[in-house]
Order: sequence, then C-alpha cells, then structure tokens
Amino acid sequence: MALILNIDTSTSVCSVALSRDGQLLALKENDEGLNHSLLLGTYIDDILKENHLTAGMLDAIAVSMGPGSYTGLRIGVSMAKGLCYGTTKPLIAVNTLQALAASVSRRIGEDALYCPMIDARRMEVYTALYDKKNHSVMETKAEIIDENSFQEILQNHIIYFFGNGSDKVKTILTSPHAHFLTDIKTSAVNMLPLAEQKYETQSFEDVAYFEPFYLKDFIATTPKNKVLK
Repeated sequence: MALILNIDTSTSVCSVALSRDGQLLALKENDEGLNHSLLLGTYIDDILKENHLTAGMLDAIAVSMGPGSYTGLRIGVSMAKGLCYGTTKPLIAVNTLQALAASVSRRIGEDALYCPMIDARRMEVYTALYDKKNHSVMETKAEIIDENSFQEILQNHIIYFFGNGSDKVKTILTSPHAHFLTDIKTSAVNMLPLAEQKYETQSFEDVAYFEPFYLKDFIATTPKNKVLK
C-alpha cells in the first residue's frame, strides 16, 4: 500500500502519474514530441503541489526503465534517481513493454498473446510477447520485422500487436491471427499496478548503480543541416 510517483519518458510521450495503492490520483502527460527535459520537472512539481504533497511524503518513485528512446530514458531515469537521492525513497523500475502489454491485456481480457512494439528505426522494433496474465512468452529484444516474423506462433495463437512500432508492420504481418490495435501509447498510467506489486514485494533498484534498459547501444547521428561539405 503505497503513494508512488510514476515517470515514463521512454518514447515521445512525457508522462507523470501519482498513484495510491495502485490507483490513479493525478496524471500529466504530453505526446507532442521529445521535449521531456522541459516538461518533466514541471509536471512533477505541479502534481505534488496540486495534491498538497512534497517529494518526501512519497513512498517510492517508479520509472519506466525501457527499452525505448535513449535520450528519453536518460532524462526519466536521471530525474527518478535524483528524487530518490534527495528523499532517500526507494526506486522502482518497470519494463516499458511489460507495462504496455499489461494495460492492453487487462482491457481486452482475451486468452491471447500480447505484443507491444516500440519504434526503433527503419523496420526494427523493440518488442516482447506476454500472455493474458502478463507472463513473458518471448523475452524483450530488438527485432527487424519481415514477412516471416511471428509466423510459427501465429499459426496457433491470436496475437494483438500495438504500440508506436506496430503501425509500420501492419502490411507485413498478414496472418488472420494478427490483430492490430491503434492509438495505444506508452503512459505512466500503465505502470501503476506493476509498480505497486514491486513495492509490496520490496523489489527495489540500487539507486547508485541503476541504468536504463537501453537494449541497444546509442548511435549518434549528425543533423542534415549540420553535415560538413
């Protein structure tokens, strides 16, 4: 039974949710792009003030650990660790894909498989498979999607595909067992039940050594207008 501040900056969505005993108390989020460094601190301050709280009154801080955007994850995890250092509260890490899958499986309620997808680059996605009870069926990995992807599993199972990486594979995965859900996005709200479970089992991270789950190494690119000729 806990008062938890939940932070998700793993994709283009910047999201902060306050929960008590796994139930939503307040939410602030923006999905207009990667402006997390500008919004995150303000959202946290606003939620605490509007609910007459200080950070020291929280029981824990939970953060979406990835996979996802390298920069977004660093911003969210850095903020969460800073809050933990300043308040001596425990840090909870929630797998981004598992939280997304849990939110969809609770809503659909069907005995199927659930496949969250976060856009990586080109035809690559960060993905995993979970069953109705949110148990892992396929571990989290970076996957380049082609016409053979998931074919063996799709022969015997209905799979729901969703997340910001699923749109680009709709025309490739043509099995009648492949169902695509639109407008499913990452959000701190998705984290609430998993964060509460981890609090109850005292599944905390070492604040000093915790790092986001990047899954892949960061590859720096040069903006087109900065290319030297």
